[in-house]
Amino acid sequence: MNSKDGKITPKKLRDSFQYAFSGIADMLREESNARIHCIVTVLVIIAGFIFRISTAEWIGVALAIGLVISAETFNTAIERLADVVQPEQDSRIRDVKDLAAAAVLLCALAAAAVGLIVFVPKIIALF
Repeated sequence: MNSKDGKITPKKLRDSFQYAFSGIADMLREESNARIHCIVTVLVIIAGFIFRISTAEWIGVALAIGLVISAETFNTAIERLADVVQPEQDSRIRDVKDLAAAAVLLCALAAAAVGLIVFVPKIIALF
């Protein structure tokens, strides 16, 4: 986004956002796990409105959602770069991809914990 002279122009800023949105669209088009994360995100947001979660709970949910989707994006970028750098099977590349996938899993587990903390008491209160 920054030019060599350090100036940020409206065009450079607009271009940066266009590149980012293009990356999001590409990930959603090509990565089934990203689509699953987005479906779960929509469901969680709907549940948040249904259960009228507090501002603090929304903050936790929003951070958890952002964490998982960001991790999935980094994972996708790492996998694609690894495939370009080493198209053939390589145990080192496999290990890198496994680590990136593990990061997504850990973020998803943390997000699930947030979801349980926020929503389970509200579900229990219905009974």
